[in-house]
Amino acid sequence: MPTESEAPPPIRAVGGRDTVRAAVVVGALGVVFGDIGTSPIYTIQTVFNPDDPHPVPISTNNVYGVVSLIFWSVMIVVTLTYVTLVMRADNDGEGGVMALITLLLRWGGTQRRRVAALLAGLGIFGAALFFGDSMITPAISVLSAVEGVKVVEPKLEELIVPITAVIIVLLFSVQRRGTATVGRYFGPVMILWFASIGACGVGGIAQHAEILKALSPTYALSFMIGHFEIAFFALAAVVLAVTGAEALYADMGHFGRRAITRGWLLLVLPACVLSYFGQGALVLGDETAVHSPFFLLPPEWARVPMVLLATAATVIASQAVITGAYSVAAQAAQLGYLPRLRVAHTSEATIGQIYVPWINWVLMVSVLTLVFAFRSSAALAYAFGMAVTGTITITTLLFFYIARTRWRTPLWLVVPGAGLLLLVDVLFLAANLTKLVHGAWLPLLIGITAFTVMTTWQRGRVIVTRAREHAEGPLRQFIDELHDHRPPLQRVPGTAVFLNRGKQTAPLAMRANVEHNHVLHQHVVIMSIGTLPVPRVPETERTEVDTLGYAEDGILHMTANFGYMETPNVPAALRLLDPTQTEGPIAIEDASYFLSKIELKKGSAPTMAPWRKHLFIATSYITADAAEYFGLPGDRTVTVGSRIEV
Repeated sequence: MPTESEAPPPIRAVGGRDTVRAAVVVGALGVVFGDIGTSPIYTIQTVFNPDDPHPVPISTNNVYGVVSLIFWSVMIVVTLTYVTLVMRADNDGEGGVMALITLLLRWGGTQRRRVAALLAGLGIFGAALFFGDSMITPAISVLSAVEGVKVVEPKLEELIVPITAVIIVLLFSVQRRGTATVGRYFGPVMILWFASIGACGVGGIAQHAEILKALSPTYALSFMIGHFEIAFFALAAVVLAVTGAEALYADMGHFGRRAITRGWLLLVLPACVLSYFGQGALVLGDETAVHSPFFLLPPEWARVPMVLLATAATVIASQAVITGAYSVAAQAAQLGYLPRLRVAHTSEATIGQIYVPWINWVLMVSVLTLVFAFRSSAALAYAFGMAVTGTITITTLLFFYIARTRWRTPLWLVVPGAGLLLLVDVLFLAANLTKLVHGAWLPLLIGITAFTVMTTWQRGRVIVTRAREHAEGPLRQFIDELHDHRPPLQRVPGTAVFLNRGKQTAPLAMRANVEHNHVLHQHVVIMSIGTLPVPRVPETERTEVDTLGYAEDGILHMTANFGYMETPNVPAALRLLDPTQTEGPIAIEDASYFLSKIELKKGSAPTMAPWRKHLFIATSYITADAAEYFGLPGDRTVTVGSRIEV
């Protein structure tokens, strides 16, 4: 199990509540903003990259146009779309495209069910694209920073890929400590990072203050309209400035909307804008600086420290999408689009701070594969924008649908608002499609693969649940049948505990025991596990008992409630039972535990395509082991299998 960690402790100073918020903001800086905060390293460099299939010629007007386009893209996509609008749509504090899907399915209603289902499917594809983003971001971010050593010492170029690989392995190895602990250490580093890039940007602007003209949207518009054949293709690189916007939303459950908003408006946005304008000013004064404007912007004495700081910042940048991937995966499992995964909650203060081991190691292997396959940030840049723009477009669409159907936002406000923001998103998406053969195919392939796995699991789960419910039958009816059984079933000494999903249906293991062995234990406990949205549940509120209509038959149903920070322990919960509730004392130390295990087999029924049946069965093997998860003693646990065809 990962080490439990708490949120950053309050800072003792005047104004206690504000200092607590400040600590949360610092934690958010260390987790949430790394991705978007390190975009200045490679964005302008990529726009003017001469090796690009559609290069942007370097000229005064083009530099003004590009810098203005970057600034207004950040303001529209990040500040307006995400920070101001989308982050208001949360599912009990959780953000991300999966939260929007939950809201869609919850509020769809009968009349809009088909539209909601269609949009939910689109949202699942957006979540799948985000998994692609989670793989590409750590690779391109760390590579781009380590590549700064070439500016300092060209002979070190051969070491870039090995150094990057080592950093990535270390990054994923510390994830089990939890986002609060990680954020506590990373936060101060990111404060130094934003202060440094902002100061360097100011230095560049001081040399060519006329770059501030690019703050006017007229330069972005004139570049787009007057040089559309250049500006359109430039959008595929400009979008790199807004990478990380979806991570802000996906990580909302870790730190909350208020902390993220404050961090963005007060520090991250000003620092990034200053850096972009400083780099633009540098290129205006020296066109040769365009091959690495970020690392050439600081004075020569500061370049080695900047490379080291950039490396640390890009490691932190990866944290934003990694924690976002945990949230998306956990929400997908709750919605039935992924199997039950082992989720470790790492904070008692915030329910959204989680660690998902299986996702962590899959991401690490995927990121390392990308690093060794592409070997440079420039090669990955073509692939990067596709995942980002696809997810952003889908998120914007889902948000405005919810705004209209749930919040009853007037059409006169929704139509022009959605039209404007979706126009920007679609332009970015279309520009990235032109890079399809140059690497944009990669996130699409990852997205299609993840989408296929999630939709196949959801479909297969529906089929299996329907078959299982039919095999189990209603619990109350089964208990009545036991009482009416003639001759009465033989009762053997001891206690049998049958774990079940709820108390609507009978446990398959119990039904099999009765049908094949024709016996029942003297005491039978049918147990269901409930997880409540609180860190810990007091022992006095741990158990709920239902005698199922018969007070003297020794058969009862028990619900054991646990908080999200607790590891469910079935034997410990049984010890809390009052003998007056259980029709006599229960011998917990000698109890036998029965689990119902479903063995999936490919059947002939036309429920799914044959290849999807194989995929569903293969995916089922990553489901977390129930006996280990519930703390059952291995020598007294019996698993009763039942075969279901899909």
